[in-house]
Amino acid sequence: MRFPAGKLLIAAASLLFSIPSFAASSSFDGTWEGTASYRGHEVPLRLQITGAPSSIHAALLNGAEKSPASSATLQDGKLLLNFNYFARTLEATLSGDQLSGTFGSTVAPGPHSLPRIPISLHRSAAVSPASGPDIHGDWEIAVASNKGESAWQLRIAPARKDAAPAAIRAVIQRIDGDTGSLYGTWDGKQYNVSHFTASGPALYSLVPQPDGTLLVSNLLATEAQKAQSRDLVARRPAEARKENLAAPTASTDQTRIKDPSAPFTFSFPNLAGKQVSSTDPEFRDKVVIVAIGGSWCPNCHDEAPFLESLYKQFHGKGLEVVDLSFEEEDQLHDPTRLRAFIQRYGITYPVLVAGTPDELNEKITQADHLNCWPTSFILGRDGRVREIHAGFAGPANPQAHEDLKHEVTSLVEKLLSEPVPTQRASF
Repeated sequence: MRFPAGKLLIAAASLLFSIPSFAASSSFDGTWEGTASYRGHEVPLRLQITGAPSSIHAALLNGAEKSPASSATLQDGKLLLNFNYFARTLEATLSGDQLSGTFGSTVAPGPHSLPRIPISLHRSAAVSPASGPDIHGDWEIAVASNKGESAWQLRIAPARKDAAPAAIRAVIQRIDGDTGSLYGTWDGKQYNVSHFTASGPALYSLVPQPDGTLLVSNLLATEAQKAQSRDLVARRPAEARKENLAAPTASTDQTRIKDPSAPFTFSFPNLAGKQVSSTDPEFRDKVVIVAIGGSWCPNCHDEAPFLESLYKQFHGKGLEVVDLSFEEEDQLHDPTRLRAFIQRYGITYPVLVAGTPDELNEKITQADHLNCWPTSFILGRDGRVREIHAGFAGPANPQAHEDLKHEVTSLVEKLLSEPVPTQRASF
């Protein structure tokens, strides 16, 4: 069949104008979803990329939450994302509408590093989840934890306030902090809830049982963790009380000070190498929050914005905040992740390098049962410990997060209202 010249021009123009559409579908810009392969399981993963190839931005998505990349580069079809505040990178290559690569640590192998995890992503497409049994509300998980606690809290809500209940959002609150938000759906037998953030992956299954309980499994548990974090039973709080099971440990009941009459002391270098001590004039007669943490610790990342907000609000009235950071050996020599942590949260209070995580009790000798990251010691104007908070309930556990912020803020205000002591115990 022959086409008149005019129709050929129209056809050619149509083809020409279709090329940008094809090019756009082959670019990185947009939302990608897929999985990461870790410990024999496929963990859902979502990634958002925006901007031109010469200036792109990216973030890992977890529901409405984002873990932004510290930097992003795109060259010859290869994508490199740096998440400096957790010392992680994502490296991937584009082939058609498929992104394939790895995600993992840039630090030396250790208990807080993450091996390179294979990832595979494609263009996102809307999927309607299947409806499962209604498991929304509060639960308690009986455990035999190496932290000494007897129960964790499990909270389940719809994934969004305006969403159908088919997709759920869950969070497990342990004494040392929460799991972060876990999102998931019903697969016909169980709810699978997960996240993939800059700190790495998490994947749990929640299986409703005929007796009204839930069977909870941490599907990514290490061999050492399996004894305490797989096949756990969650009960409604009222049912747990009927069975005389212990409630979750309050954050203020986990750690104790050995001698409450003695001032709390510390002396460690800051990132410039200058020694900073509790006896320095800047801390004298001040209310002080001494925060024990590390830039490798996800719950410490949750706590940092709250500490910074307290510092800005009350520093002029006599509040000091100091972070005693415990970092891996390679980070002690070159604390790049800790610097990125400080930059990410705009931390203006002092951050001191106290040692490695396994030196915690060797360096902080005044506390008993100190085993949670983070732990915060709140000192009165006389230098004595007035309250200790183990762990941190982050934004993933909204009710507990708001309760904790209110409690600590009220305590700080109360301590600031107390008169400056005329006599202090000797340091």
